[in-house]
Amino acid sequence: MIKICGISTKETAEAVTKEQVEMIGFVFFPKSPRYVSIATAKGLADYVRNKVQIVALTVNMNDAGLMEIVDNVAPDVLQLHGNESPERCAEIRKTFGLPVMKACGISSAEDVKALSSYVPHVDRLLLDAKPPKNSDIPGGNGVSFDWKLLQGLELGKPVMLSGGLSPENVRHALAISGVSDVDVSSGVERERGVKDIELIEAFVHEVRSVVE
Repeated sequence: MIKICGISTKETAEAVTKEQVEMIGFVFFPKSPRYVSIATAKGLADYVRNKVQIVALTVNMNDAGLMEIVDNVAPDVLQLHGNESPERCAEIRKTFGLPVMKACGISSAEDVKALSSYVPHVDRLLLDAKPPKNSDIPGGNGVSFDWKLLQGLELGKPVMLSGGLSPENVRHALAISGVSDVDVSSGVERERGVKDIELIEAFVHEVRSVVE
């Protein structure tokens, strides 16, 4: 499964559907260079609906904010990319009746062990690199972590690899981590926040060549 995150234009949304990618992500975090308004996301979501799963990425958002997104954008999945607790994930999942994907920062074996507390309360875990100390956004920083930490990982829920992936390294990442689902954002951009269609195509080709 491939997720392209941080889509903000019709042109790149069309590229994602053309490549038959499984998930498209819209970022509702104002500090992110990939941020989209609810109005923009609604238009893009309506354009790609039924062709790809629509993921709404939020960071420590309250129920009112989530409700506005759910009512207007009608996402298929809620991605929680802040420091939401397992209990908060369970609460959101129950309140909105949507699958929840929890992003967790990984830098050590202890971080991997801590994932088990989320397993009963989420539908998928997205394993990302922890942000650099000078970053004010939790993801999309173009940094990776030691993929060997995920070798042999069995959580009983689907896992998606994220963090610093690109057409150049995704084949290596898949081989080392043993994970088959991937998420990319900055790795398919020609400049910060601006997706590149050729890079999207190259990334998808690399992943599919490994899986096939």
